[in-house]
Amino acid sequence: MSDQHTMEREEIFSKVMRAGRRTYFFDVRSTKAGDYYLTITESKKFTNDDGSYHYKKHKIYLYKEDFSEFKDNLAEMIDYIFNEKGEEVISERHQKDYNKEHDAQGEAEQIGTASDRTPPTQFTDIDFDDI
Repeated sequence: MSDQHTMEREEIFSKVMRAGRRTYFFDVRSTKAGDYYLTITESKKFTNDDGSYHYKKHKIYLYKEDFSEFKDNLAEMIDYIFNEKGEEVISERHQKDYNKEHDAQGEAEQIGTASDRTPPTQFTDIDFDDI
């Protein structure tokens, strides 16, 4: 086993947050130099038609030099969502009286029709070879 793989597995401090079919793992790990960084892993369970299941995992590596900006951006995004939509969960899955048709109608009223919108006046050419 490589040193890098061994070091990634060395957990200094961990927390687990379960959220329905998703589980979030917050792990403080150590670099080769002995400094700490954070990994955030989202693990989501998928059930196959035959009853078997598998997990899909997505991982973020967050290093100390990015903590402050990451924390500020995360707090700003959370505040924006709470200010715009409140803290109550609005979804078919979480609300027994959720009305999908009513929500879609309200969304359509907010967006308007295509004729209500002015077309953009500027476009940017994107060359996907540059990405």
